[in-house]
Amino acid sequence: MPRDSRRQARERLSALAQAPADDTTAARHVEQDASLIGRLLAAAGEQSDHGQASGVMPADIGAALGLFEDMREQLDRLETQVVIEARRRGMDWRQIAQHQGLNSSQAASQRYQRLMTRLEEIRQGVR
Repeated sequence: MPRDSRRQARERLSALAQAPADDTTAARHVEQDASLIGRLLAAAGEQSDHGQASGVMPADIGAALGLFEDMREQLDRLETQVVIEARRRGMDWRQIAQHQGLNSSQAASQRYQRLMTRLEEIRQGVR
């Protein structure tokens, strides 16, 4: 998806109703974890007045790395839910593919199947 299309998508979705402050959805967890990782990277890039690196420790970086697998799982769940909603609202696979930046309806359908398989493997403890 081109950069301008992503900007337009963000603007369109920002116009929807705001989530409640106590939102505990998967999207909120991903947002919070991404924010924490952003704070870590900002802190890691800072230098003290004496030119030395910030107080970010290897354990802090390890903690950030540990968030990614859960974020991927939550993003997969969210993408799956959005695709299901798209299909429920009458979108065909060609339209879904276009919005996902894929070249064909077959690619979108296969992506959805891979997501569903991955989530089922996680549910069963295979992954």
